[in-house]
Amino acid sequence: MSRNGRVPGWVVLLDIVIVIVAFLAGYWVRYDLRWFLDVAYDAPLSAYLPFLILYVILTPVFFVVDGVYRTWPRSWMDQVYRITNSTAKVTVLMLAVTFVFRPRYYSRVMLVEVGLLTIGLLALVRGAEGLAIAYLRRRGVGIKRVVIVGAGEIGRTVMRTIVARPDLGYRVVGFVDDNPEKGYTDIGRFKALGPLDNLPTILDEERPDEVIITLPWMYHRKIMGIVRECERRGVRPRIVPDLFQMSLTQVNVEDLGGVPLIGVRTVAISKGALLVKRLIDVTVAAVGLVLCAPLFLLIALAIRLDSPGPIIFRQTRVGLRGRHFEMYKFRSMHVGAEEQQDMLADLNEADGPIFKIRDDPRLTRVGRILRRLSLDELPQLVNVLRGEMSLVGPRPPIPAEVEKYQEWHKKRLEAPPGMTGLWQVSGRSRLSFDEMVLLDIYYIENWSLWLDFKILMRTIPKVLLGEGAY
Repeated sequence: MSRNGRVPGWVVLLDIVIVIVAFLAGYWVRYDLRWFLDVAYDAPLSAYLPFLILYVILTPVFFVVDGVYRTWPRSWMDQVYRITNSTAKVTVLMLAVTFVFRPRYYSRVMLVEVGLLTIGLLALVRGAEGLAIAYLRRRGVGIKRVVIVGAGEIGRTVMRTIVARPDLGYRVVGFVDDNPEKGYTDIGRFKALGPLDNLPTILDEERPDEVIITLPWMYHRKIMGIVRECERRGVRPRIVPDLFQMSLTQVNVEDLGGVPLIGVRTVAISKGALLVKRLIDVTVAAVGLVLCAPLFLLIALAIRLDSPGPIIFRQTRVGLRGRHFEMYKFRSMHVGAEEQQDMLADLNEADGPIFKIRDDPRLTRVGRILRRLSLDELPQLVNVLRGEMSLVGPRPPIPAEVEKYQEWHKKRLEAPPGMTGLWQVSGRSRLSFDEMVLLDIYYIENWSLWLDFKILMRTIPKVLLGEGAY
């Protein structure tokens, strides 16, 4: 595994071997198995040697151009998407060659089969690589232990990226900050290690692999002092430029003959993208309500027979930019459960302003099943249809929770709330409140339709397995 974000050489070599295997398998499927279309003639494998050489050269080149090997290792879905994109381009280019040069032996169907086999085999191998890397990282192999210097906005940006992207392979030993309100207060799993003066002792005792410095550039002398301190102890220092406290998502870095140029770009979700997101929300919600109608009736009947009270539970929640709306859920608790919350405060297993109990005594028998399978959330499709929620986004809090928010927590209200979100597929109820907020803010700063799709796909197994749900 690479420790500097660059793809290891063995990955490229393995990809080339797989590309060759996929080409040979495509020939075998076409001329030996004769799938899909029968052929009245046979072509020797040697006739396809020029195609094979061209394919083996073009595929890695397009992989490099399309970023397959950039930021290694990246998530499986990202890799498969980029591999599919690159392989499709190469396949189209190969087909174009047959039209232009019209070689004596060629089969366009075979070239398409080769492309599909390449995507399938590389997807399987990438999945196996990911499982192997995850297995090794669970045993501490390939993990970069880091200390974060600074717990301001830039420092929290680094923290939420580490929480949202476990595939990057970072484990935070802790963070230091001279601000007493920050340097002595843990943020979720991230341990506060005191002021910056503690850093030499931390480096000696913890022996981290890297120190990530997120201090404002006005402290450049202190930053350079930390860099020298790290170098003396053989620890790699890395600096995150704050660019006068601008959001990191506004920065792009270009190269001018070896000279790095840092530019600023406007960050905004385009109206077209928001329109597409809304169209997807409306379509999925409408189809979901129709398809789930029989299930709704069964759940409603089960709730009615199990305990007295309304079938639908309505609760005021806080949505986009602090607007209040009424959220719908299937009732999973006995009537009057909200009034009993103060009596059960000692049983609360969550930190921060949220309230969670694994074996909540207020749950009904049917409600316990609904919670485990997340079926109690289905009526929120109505909220999605009405535009109060989206399929994907931060979970909407209740007003009492928002009143207890720290100022940085409120940033999670800058996107439409969702039925599922990044923290739900990253650990759900096992995460601390600060980690949930870090993930929500990461989602807002890195939003895309592709990210929404990945979260939806990751939600399905989480719901089916009931992982972290209570």
